[in-house]
Amino acid sequence: MTSSLLRPRGRTRTGTTGAPGGAAAEGSTAPTRILDWRDPLVAALVRELGAGASGSAGAAGSAGAADAVGSADPARQIEFLHRAHTWISGAVRPVYSVQDERPVSEVLRRGRGSCSQRLAVLEAVARAYGVPTRVRGLLVDGSFWYPRFPRLRRIVPDQVLLAWPEFRLASPAGASGAAASWLTVSELLGGLRPVAAEQGGGFTNAGPETLFEALSRTAIDWDAAPAVCPSTGPGAGPGAGAGAGAACDLSAYVLTDLGHYASRDELFARHGQTLCGLARLMAEPVLGRRGAA
Repeated sequence: MTSSLLRPRGRTRTGTTGAPGGAAAEGSTAPTRILDWRDPLVAALVRELGAGASGSAGAAGSAGAADAVGSADPARQIEFLHRAHTWISGAVRPVYSVQDERPVSEVLRRGRGSCSQRLAVLEAVARAYGVPTRVRGLLVDGSFWYPRFPRLRRIVPDQVLLAWPEFRLASPAGASGAAASWLTVSELLGGLRPVAAEQGGGFTNAGPETLFEALSRTAIDWDAAPAVCPSTGPGAGPGAGAGAGAACDLSAYVLTDLGHYASRDELFARHGQTLCGLARLMAEPVLGRRGAA
């Protein structure tokens, strides 16, 4: 049993698009309040990660970071983002923070963050490296998180707002000039490298591994027909009991597709965060330090 009591009021969360006139959101490399990659701490991280790209400096620490050497090469962009994901997995401790609008620089200063906050870090460094990002808004059934809170099911929110990032790599050399298609974070991290597919195994949402870590070894899918992921625990709800595979289909947990937005800032501005302000104020001091294990 989930709860709707902690949900923000006055929000109409229906399927829509984040761009005017029904057009697809184009995304951007620009910094935002959340994706504040011009902050010195974020810029320093981008320089550190970019230095490993075939000996080139991946980004500058100034406003011109997006035109870095090598940033227009899709192969280098992929390698950079994989390095970034590995670094974030090891350096930013997973916790159950409920403040989705926390700036990336603050997440790095704290050295801990939720899956949403860690995904925001990945987006910020991508933008600094010249890779446009956008997000898809998904309302996910709160029962998906039952295995994490087995004794607190009555207060698990019935809807969890998920900002699922997408990235647009540079077009390969010799391409016709058409803009490259968007890749979800799962396609980028769990689908482009054969080693990721070989590791396989669905995300069980139990134990020390979080959704953020699972991205490097399995292709998380919010769209396909159910029956790929293993059960997420007793009473897990949609998809329970399915077999494991190279891809992890979580589509049965999606309640509403809210469309695409140029940034997570725009998504949260329109639809609010998962919890109302008072609930976040009360929960953050505890959950913001509780390890996701």
